[in-house]
Amino acid sequence: MHTDDEEEKFKSFFRVSRKTFDYICSLVKPDLSSRPLSIIITVESKVTWKFVEAMEEGGMDHLKWPDENEMEEIKTKFEMIQGLPNCCGAIDSTHVVMSLPSVEASNIWHDSKENYSMILQAIVDPEMRFRDILTGWPGSINNHHILKSSGFFRLCESGQRLNSPVKELEGGIQIQEYIVGDGGYPLLPWLLTPYYGKDLSASKFEFNKKHHGTRLVVERALARFKGTWRIIDGVMWRPDKHKLPRIILVCCILHNIIIDQGDELHADVPLSHHHDSGYKQQFCPFADANAQTLREQLSNYLSRKPRQ
Repeated sequence: MHTDDEEEKFKSFFRVSRKTFDYICSLVKPDLSSRPLSIIITVESKVTWKFVEAMEEGGMDHLKWPDENEMEEIKTKFEMIQGLPNCCGAIDSTHVVMSLPSVEASNIWHDSKENYSMILQAIVDPEMRFRDILTGWPGSINNHHILKSSGFFRLCESGQRLNSPVKELEGGIQIQEYIVGDGGYPLLPWLLTPYYGKDLSASKFEFNKKHHGTRLVVERALARFKGTWRIIDGVMWRPDKHKLPRIILVCCILHNIIIDQGDELHADVPLSHHHDSGYKQQFCPFADANAQTLREQLSNYLSRKPRQ
């Protein structure tokens, strides 16, 4: 038996509970049986490449798009946050800052804050679990371009994702499945962004309020992600840009495992700070006509709905 103090010290060092640590060991043990796992899994200070490969092999079941039954639960939980019906996820991106050798420090990696960085795009569920990620793009690339280059975008545009039957709301309004994102993303039938401009109507202002309250889950997820895995937070010293996307992927898998295992958030991991502090809000002017109509109908529906 371990005392509460011993368990807390263990979690402070490894960033996970002993139960979750043992589970992670069970995932990687087949590939790492020749090495002492207590050394290999010290993620916050050093990631061994064999551990990264073993986690990619054994842990990917923890990072996948939900099936139909799970998606129904996700939509119900999202609606309970701020009342947005048929919402399937929230999208955002964050910068992983690097210090690069001068020979590799091209302008494409130089972002708007004058850091060298790599982008992580993430779509999360209501419990802050990563459901789809994309990483590897240089920090100077905007959110719209990264989204359009993603497999998720291609699946949605071809009708292979967010394609369940529409939901019928009061007044005959039909709402298809969608995710929510901030103004850095295009307004699409399957990606709803907030209204912009001054003197918004009461219904549009209320929509923005509910939209923001729902979208906060992805900002909190990325803040938790960076706060937990210190190799991702701060400035990475001269990382291999070809290996870094795989390190980020494994940290995302570990993030999800912590949630799946029911670990409580460690006391020194803040959720109040922004995951991309100092970076300016991006704005994408593109707005699909059908998406504008859908957003307007949803805005009017929410304005008529009694407050809970």
